[in-house]
Amino acid sequence: MQSSNRLIRQRLVMIGIGITVFFIVMVARLGYVQLIQGPELAEKAEDLWRRNVPYTAKRGEIIDRNGDRLTYNISTPTIWAIPAQVKDVEGTALQLARILQMSSDTIKQQLQKRSMIERIQPGGRKISTERAQAVRELNLTGIKVAEDNQRYYPFNRLASHVLGFVGIDNQGLTGVELSHNNYLTGIAGGVSFFTDASGREMPNTSESYQKPRDGLSLQLTLDKHIQTVLERELDRTMVQFRPNQALGIVMNPKTGEVMAMASKPDYEPSNYRAFPSEVYNRNLPIWMTYEPGSTFKIITLAAALNEGKVDLDDDHFHDPGYIKVANARLRCWKRSGHGSQTFLEGVENSCNPGFVLLGQRLGKEKLFSYIKNFGFGQKTGIDLRGEENGILFKLNRVGPVELATTSFGQGVSVTPIQQITAVSAAINGGVLMKPYTTKAWIRRQSEEIIQQSQAQQVRRVISSAASKEVRRALESVVANGTGRNAFIDGYRVGGKTGTAQKVINGRYSNNEYIVSFVGFAPADDPQLIMYVAVDNPKGIQFGGLIAAPIVKNVMADSLRYLKVPARKDQMPKKLIYPDVPIIEVPDLIGETTQHIYESLNMDFQLAKSGTGNTVISQAPKPGERVKQGSTIRIYMGD
Repeated sequence: MQSSNRLIRQRLVMIGIGITVFFIVMVARLGYVQLIQGPELAEKAEDLWRRNVPYTAKRGEIIDRNGDRLTYNISTPTIWAIPAQVKDVEGTALQLARILQMSSDTIKQQLQKRSMIERIQPGGRKISTERAQAVRELNLTGIKVAEDNQRYYPFNRLASHVLGFVGIDNQGLTGVELSHNNYLTGIAGGVSFFTDASGREMPNTSESYQKPRDGLSLQLTLDKHIQTVLERELDRTMVQFRPNQALGIVMNPKTGEVMAMASKPDYEPSNYRAFPSEVYNRNLPIWMTYEPGSTFKIITLAAALNEGKVDLDDDHFHDPGYIKVANARLRCWKRSGHGSQTFLEGVENSCNPGFVLLGQRLGKEKLFSYIKNFGFGQKTGIDLRGEENGILFKLNRVGPVELATTSFGQGVSVTPIQQITAVSAAINGGVLMKPYTTKAWIRRQSEEIIQQSQAQQVRRVISSAASKEVRRALESVVANGTGRNAFIDGYRVGGKTGTAQKVINGRYSNNEYIVSFVGFAPADDPQLIMYVAVDNPKGIQFGGLIAAPIVKNVMADSLRYLKVPARKDQMPKKLIYPDVPIIEVPDLIGETTQHIYESLNMDFQLAKSGTGNTVISQAPKPGERVKQGSTIRIYMGD
């Protein structure tokens, strides 16, 4: 009996200990959950209860080098619904439909969805501020108006290929909008509130607002004025000569800053869906590859000068209109030839045989070494997407003919950005610079500069002395040779024409050409360099007749805009019919009519206004330069 009682007591003790241990474990577990895991579990619970109406961050503006806005944001709110909170689905749908110009059935379907939060679309997405205010005034249960914005391009098509465009969710899709999307986008905010599992707002809770953090603004190296002038001239060319496409780049040759870049045809970034994808996806100055033609001769010239292989003034050669290389006869553009000439005259005349001779003097190893050092056959590294490499002959496949054709720009494939960057190195003192379009990142609210780009030297390719000779030769091309249509009175301009046969289906076309011109000014201290290429113009197909005038017009406008002073020490232009001399307007103020007629020597026409015997005013003013035979209006008095 005693043994039985002892056994019972032992069992009770064991049960008690077990219960105690159980409670200790439970208390410990509860304490762990409450004290250790509590904040984490509460956060998870809040995440389950929390609903967010997003407020889109303002995308950073894109501005030009002078601060002019090229693209910015306009307010376009969006309508959201919390379906579980909408008490009168039918009435709510009818009232929203009237304002949003949507079908009430479409809105009703969205309001009846089993979702926690629903965007009313398409009519409720990115609406005008007036419509948003009208929705707010309805004070509909379960309907929220969230801040949103839309990209606005105030200059329509200007610089469209550089800027690119954004999608419906303000994400960059092309251009710098895409390549710099992360910095431009910013961080979204919104209004948060709590609901139960059915979507009903939880009692004793309140809404919280998190302010969006706007994206950084991007300052480009582009100049809006120069970009406008470039596009104006390219548009005129597209109308006048009806080419397949055209492109242009304006750059600071000393720094690599791109001042303007344009492709034609272009498009409207705010309405890009209305244009073919091959138009808005191809930024021709960095994407297009083609044989450059005679503008490439600048590289052969620079290499030969740097290696001491030619004296432009003392070395002569004879051009019968062709040169024989191996079994090939390579022709000059002038079939009858230029006869005996110095190499400077050969550059002025863009004479193919002369450049073949320079290539032969250099040899293939040396010439192709310079071509690669000038950046051909590889990307320049410009901060834009879609850049191509171009194509060069492999050295082991370069024979006498390939060496000869390469020396005058045939058989190699380049991009426009490679071409202008290489020529910049040839005329800026001999240093290859990395081209770029990003000038600075700015926090617009405070105007704080977050990051600023600096010019980057890639390498020295020729000496400053050789570069000076290149500049002299190319200034002579504009004054005396094939580039005469780029001559600007009062400014020293250098440049080179290019007319290259297009390769179609592996064969050179006899009637389709890419005509081009590269020009820079002032020739002795270049501030601007510009490259233009026009693909298959109809009618006239010479770079000197189509591309050179574009460069002249853009360069003249840009130099005056940048306040680069005009000078009188330029190389005089060689006049060829129908050129008219440019002469200085004399000072006629204070002179009598009789003396004026005796002294003008028929250089000008006169138009008199007023009475009297003495000139008291005149237009144009004394010292201005005009074409011979122009009219001077004189105002007479006593």
